[in-house]
Amino acid sequence: MSARNQPTGWVGWVYFASLMMMLVGGFQAISGLVALFKDDFYLVTEKSLLVFDYSTWGWVHLIMGIVIFAAGVALMNGAAWARMVGILLAGLSLFANMAFLSAFPLWSILMIVVDVLVIYALTVHGDEVRE
Repeated sequence: MSARNQPTGWVGWVYFASLMMMLVGGFQAISGLVALFKDDFYLVTEKSLLVFDYSTWGWVHLIMGIVIFAAGVALMNGAAWARMVGILLAGLSLFANMAFLSAFPLWSILMIVVDVLVIYALTVHGDEVRE
């Protein structure tokens, strides 16, 4: 194996991204379950905009969470497809949480920050982990 093909210390960023994807997936799924089972948990005033009703929003978060978690597990095992899926889903999660800012701002900001870190780790150092 040549020196170019050996992983560097930056491979930890990819493992960080896969762990964060699993955490974000779990958080998204929990957020979706909360929206499904307790409609009045997320308060939105009449001046703010929420595109979906709470049931639809809950299902979107739940499904997105499950897919992000599964891609995080596959990325931890070195699957190349999971890197692209991870970047795409972290981007979708970022925009979904931007839309959700008016309902629960602290949670949405936290998820946006984690999504940005995941995108950085996968785009800059994602090719260092191979199957």
